[in-house]
Amino acid sequence: MNFAAPVRSLPSPGSRRWTGSVLGRVGLAGLVVALLLQLGACSVLVTQAPVPEGALLATPWEQAAPGAKPAVSGPSSWTHQVFPGKKANRYQYVRLDGRPAMAVTSQAAASALRLVVNREPAAMDQLRFSWKVAGLIPDADLNRREKSDSPVRLVLTFDGDRSRLSARDAMLSELARAVTGEEMPYATLMYVWSNDLVPGTVVANRRTDRIRKLVIESGPAGLNQWQEYQRDIRADFEKVFGELPGTLMSVGIMTDTDNTGGQARAWYGPVTLAPNAQTQTLALPLPLPK
Repeated sequence: MNFAAPVRSLPSPGSRRWTGSVLGRVGLAGLVVALLLQLGACSVLVTQAPVPEGALLATPWEQAAPGAKPAVSGPSSWTHQVFPGKKANRYQYVRLDGRPAMAVTSQAAASALRLVVNREPAAMDQLRFSWKVAGLIPDADLNRREKSDSPVRLVLTFDGDRSRLSARDAMLSELARAVTGEEMPYATLMYVWSNDLVPGTVVANRRTDRIRKLVIESGPAGLNQWQEYQRDIRADFEKVFGELPGTLMSVGIMTDTDNTGGQARAWYGPVTLAPNAQTQTLALPLPLPK
């Protein structure tokens, strides 16, 4: 008597049957939206052009000063990443404390601003940025998926050797491409502000270990003050992922209050990449509102 179960052919990756099979195996309600939220804000369009050295870059929210010519959007512009079923944040250029800033207001919402950069490892030594946070999000907890909100995030995505991805991560990457048209980045590093985790804590995503958060600010002590940072990208990546980074594909800023249903008010200063002696400002181009 033959007790062997019949062999069923597996669907090819990317096919409709494959996508349905993956969704069935994962068995998580809302996985597609979760992927869009967790990956879409971080994924990159690799067909976009790299950022020209020294360029000041426009965004769709730039409010030109009276009489000034509006900046032109293009492949090297910041873009607003919104997610199905999620309320979008409100981003707006302002001058705060005598300095240019991107103000964000978020209420039970999540969306990001993202810029494609395509910078090779040798050209991305130092990352400089700043932010100011009005208040923490009550009940936010980066260790709990259902409460994983943060008033500010600086998001970096990287390319890498995809043959090193686990079977699960390769499956999620294919699913992300089927749903969004973009592959999941090889790795995503987020600098975040936590309610209570000790700075230096690394928080791994529960669905994929290719998305990790590095806590660089914690608690209420630094609220309502500009916090300035200079980070060694390669050292941070090696600490968080245990390997050297590949190409830096994109830089993003993101505030999210959707999981807790809370609210946040924050401001982001210019983002600067400083390879060796050269400096490239990536955010907050002129002209700014008066």
